Amino acid sequence: MSTKMEKYIKIDDDFEGYDMNMFCIPKHYEDDLDKILIPHGMVMDRTERLARNIFNDNAFHPMVALCVLKGGYKFFADLLEYMKALNRNSERSMSLKVDFIRLKSYQNDRSDDSTEVQVIGGDGLETLRGKSVLIVEDIIDTGRTMKRLLEMLKQYEPASVKVASLLVKRTDKSCGYRPDYFGFEVPDSFLVGYALDYNEHFRDLNHICIINENGKDKYHSSKTNGTPEPSNS
Repeated sequence: MSTKMEKYIKIDDDFEGYDMNMFCIPKHYEDDLDKILIPHGMVMDRTERLARNIFNDNAFHPMVALCVLKGGYKFFADLLEYMKALNRNSERSMSLKVDFIRLKSYQNDRSDDSTEVQVIGGDGLETLRGKSVLIVEDIIDTGRTMKRLLEMLKQYEPASVKVASLLVKRTDKSCGYRPDYFGFEVPDSFLVGYALDYNEHFRDLNHICIINENGKDKYHSSKTNGTPEPSNS
């Protein structure tokens, strides 16, 4: 695991991860995970630091925090709690409003980049006109979905738009997009936990883990009920 870059923590492809026997894993997931990639405590520490960075860069400027559901809700909630603590305990402060949207998502372990991004929910993007906006996402995969969203937002003329993502995936399919703030650069593996899901499963797992083939087979959309919508790209 490399920490040479000041803006994020890079987790190398050959990083062995953490032994699951050293942590608490829900019993129903014990046979479905390859390893723990990022323990919950490390996630929280990085989230706290990201909150400080965002606060220091944007204090005194009212901001609309826009959460991308569903995978982003946990990171969003924890990030805002840290920012609220800074508001209470600092000489500077930041007025925060929140809103929630949903974008096109994975089905199973693949995404389809051939269609235009669709935004569902929220108070209407026109309310962002003239506002400073912080988009909060769980993971940037290829980056194409986020680039399309940012392009779409331009027509509503926000004062500024910044993106915070907990994770950025290191993949050959990346379009090269990098968010303004992110916690970890991770290998090109399918990740679950801390609200990252596989067909709606694993959102109740605290640690960020790599799903194994047994987990993919067990929770494949053809074997589960409901409409699968894992995390987006």
